[in-house]
Amino acid sequence: MIDQFQVVAASDSRYHGWLTSLNHDFRIPCILGRGGMALKKSEGDGITPIGNWALRKIFYRPDRLSLPVTLLPTQAIAADDGWCDDPAHPLYNQLVKKPFAAGHEDMWREDGAYDLVVVLGFNDQPVTSHAGSAIFWHLAKPDWRPTAGCIAIDRDTMLWLLAQCHPGTMMQIGTLDKESSDR
Repeated sequence: MIDQFQVVAASDSRYHGWLTSLNHDFRIPCILGRGGMALKKSEGDGITPIGNWALRKIFYRPDRLSLPVTLLPTQAIAADDGWCDDPAHPLYNQLVKKPFAAGHEDMWREDGAYDLVVVLGFNDQPVTSHAGSAIFWHLAKPDWRPTAGCIAIDRDTMLWLLAQCHPGTMMQIGTLDKESSDR
């Protein structure tokens, strides 16, 4: 079982990285946010937040994937699912049902990026307005372009890794210091 992943920046680009495990021997290319890794400052900044984040829940698109093999909590998404990214709304940084009048991301996407999504425990206990939302570990787009602040890898590797995760598995992004803590 994998207890903790670590994401480190690659030397060639601020939005390329490596996903490794502290207790297993692998090194997997990943994509980061367009703003690279840093302490996240605000909603929409494109930063992949430095910290140690719990793997909260997996969402998967059932018309494209079977139920993933994993010990993590798992839920199928539906065409009317969204994720609130409106800092002024009481459901900020939470799953919502559409139609939804406030700002939100569609969870049911045509590009395949959210066919398999792991919600990271960023800004969720408690949720702080404007601090950032929808920080996920999801599938990379075919062109491997930067994310809006998430971590992305290829589908087959994600399925292989999730089969080795458990409810205590964490994802450490970047190097932790006094300003970062377990969440």
